[in-house]
Amino acid sequence: MTQKQIIELQTYLKVNPDGFWGPKSIEAAQVHLRRLMPSNNPWPRTDEASLTAFYGQAGDESKLTNLDVAGLGLKYAGKSVKTVRCHYKVAESLKRVLAKLPVEILSKYDGCYNNRPMRGGSRPSLHARGAAVDFDAGNNGNRVSWPLTATMPFAVMEAFAREGWLAAGAFWSRDAMHFQATQ
Repeated sequence: MTQKQIIELQTYLKVNPDGFWGPKSIEAAQVHLRRLMPSNNPWPRTDEASLTAFYGQAGDESKLTNLDVAGLGLKYAGKSVKTVRCHYKVAESLKRVLAKLPVEILSKYDGCYNNRPMRGGSRPSLHARGAAVDFDAGNNGNRVSWPLTATMPFAVMEAFAREGWLAAGAFWSRDAMHFQATQ
């Protein structure tokens, strides 16, 4: 984001609009997103036991469904996407979020189900359970700081938060492409 965009976001979050994205701005963004989440968040915590109890074993493709997204404008590498393979428990929630996202984001879909470990780790990724989705990886990668360099709009994070999904960019200050159905 530009400094002007950061000042606009800080104003929106009701913190000192000084253009410096520091601890107070980070906390304000996280508090705002948590307030948007359902009071009884339907998703599990991120520890392995909670994830397995809720989603089952990572890589268990019997838990996946093909979510119909035809007509929403999703594109992967420039090609229209008709279905998203995701965990059946997140399907309806994900569809509601996707219906609210701008075409500029939907046209930069980078995947959902991918049976792999977390980047740089050995634990399974939430993608290995079909409970995470990525958008615009080229501008919002794992090691790209949000909002200083990454460009993921805060409104996209808000759309996911309203369904209880965690926006990595706001909560990890990086990996702004990544959204997962966890608390």
